[in-house]
Amino acid sequence: MLRCIKCGRAYPGFRLVCECGGLLDAVSNFEKPFGDLLRKEYLDIRRYLGFLPIREEHAPRLIPPVTPIVEREIKGVRALFKLEYLMPSGSFKDRGTYVTVAKLKEEGIREVVLDSSGNAAISLAMFAKSEGLKAHLFIPKSTGEGKKRLLEMLGAEVHEVEGSRMETHEAALGFDGGTYISHWLNPYFLEGTKTAAYEAFEQIGHVDYVISPVGSGSLFLGLWKGFSELRKMGEIERLPVFIAVQAEGFESLCTRGRERSRLAEGIAIPEPPRREQMLEVLRETKGVCVSVGDGEIGNALHELWNMGFLVEPTSAVVLAALKKLTASGRIEEKSRVLLPLTGSGLKTGFGH
Repeated sequence: MLRCIKCGRAYPGFRLVCECGGLLDAVSNFEKPFGDLLRKEYLDIRRYLGFLPIREEHAPRLIPPVTPIVEREIKGVRALFKLEYLMPSGSFKDRGTYVTVAKLKEEGIREVVLDSSGNAAISLAMFAKSEGLKAHLFIPKSTGEGKKRLLEMLGAEVHEVEGSRMETHEAALGFDGGTYISHWLNPYFLEGTKTAAYEAFEQIGHVDYVISPVGSGSLFLGLWKGFSELRKMGEIERLPVFIAVQAEGFESLCTRGRERSRLAEGIAIPEPPRREQMLEVLRETKGVCVSVGDGEIGNALHELWNMGFLVEPTSAVVLAALKKLTASGRIEEKSRVLLPLTGSGLKTGFGH
């Protein structure tokens, strides 16, 4: 069941926006303990089917795995890197796509429209190919050639837009050729990304901080939702402090910078629809927003590569933010900090 966060109206099925214009969230009331709802026969996303608003018979054939967590000590902090870039399509977006595609199958929707900076498009292209869906994928013309090449190889119907990420969004909204399923708005996408919090809880227990890249907020809000549900089920006593990391020049939660990042294309979204929800998460958890520029992102990216994490530049913003926060004393020594590494760097050079 979906519920409008503005007027409270409820809806069944697949929908993005309430008739009043408000955004929708999936409502979950779990009557059993966390351990009783786990599908322990699975070591992949199906482990959490009891927490997802989908029917198992509609689950896609492509199955996102449980991603590992690797610990490193950084400035006296226990940095817990969750390797989301090891997903089948190379990004965390597979979590949201899995639940979305299951819901589309349940509703009998076979042709869809999506706008993306690249990773969400690649994820949907892969799932669409597996499930026989027709997907119209709108991407900025400036999207990296490696990602474009992957989309071509997956047989996707790609529409390149000469303009910004926001202009790409508007072009997809105005396209009359299928059901629009924007991950910026889609409540079922957040149901998929919340499973990263469940996994982290099972892998490492409680964490003090979560540092997440934020563009549209689909991972940030999903992680918050997952940890919030764990608290409601009595598995954790308090929520982690949430830190939103944004690219300079595209901030929606921080003060807007004058320079514009060229590296963090995955979060170059200055006007996300769920901005107010993200601000509320920062207020609730006493978190902050951190802005990072290309110099900081580039340095952090090379550090991650030296650690053995072959990620794309957008992923590096979490390490750049961690270094700023430890230097300022905002994150204390010995803190346990969850840092999702969101996208694979292998796609960056795939076209060469």
